[in-house]
Amino acid sequence: MGTERFEALIDAILAIILTIIVLEIPMASNGSWEALFEIRLDFIIYALSFLVIFNFWNYNNNIFSIVNKVNYKVMWYMGFSLFVLSFLPYLTIFVSENFNSFIAHAAYGMDFIICGILSIFTANELKKSDKGNIALQVALRNNKPLYYSILITTIGFILGYFYPPAITLCCLISIPTLWIFSKHQIK
Repeated sequence: MGTERFEALIDAILAIILTIIVLEIPMASNGSWEALFEIRLDFIIYALSFLVIFNFWNYNNNIFSIVNKVNYKVMWYMGFSLFVLSFLPYLTIFVSENFNSFIAHAAYGMDFIICGILSIFTANELKKSDKGNIALQVALRNNKPLYYSILITTIGFILGYFYPPAITLCCLISIPTLWIFSKHQIK
């Protein structure tokens, strides 16, 4: 199967998830700076969720730009990934309203880790489904950037036991780490 309609579906679902997240940001109680400052955590967590969605889109957009065909396993792995990402609107609000809760940050971090694991499965299946595609085989020759991202978030769980926001902070740190290692891997 070709990838154009599949990519369009991914883009549409991600757009809906982002729309839901932004609609969940509460309105400031009045037009003052103090009122905006009161909802600062909502904006911070929204920004992180936006980066998570953008990172997912960017990674998959770059990969699918060189993919010629996909099989049903790739579609199911991506479907599961999108399902897991669809919890981000809820988890964004959960973290912003319970900022010092280990459970809230742990749920957010688990969403991040599960998406990373599913991305590894998707990458492996993409290589199998498009074996003749040399560019794809080179781009996905190993999953180290995804493993590093998962490792950093896992370290956040350890630190999060003492300071729960460390989990979410490690999710944030793992995004540029993924970009850096992916760029280094291509060279």
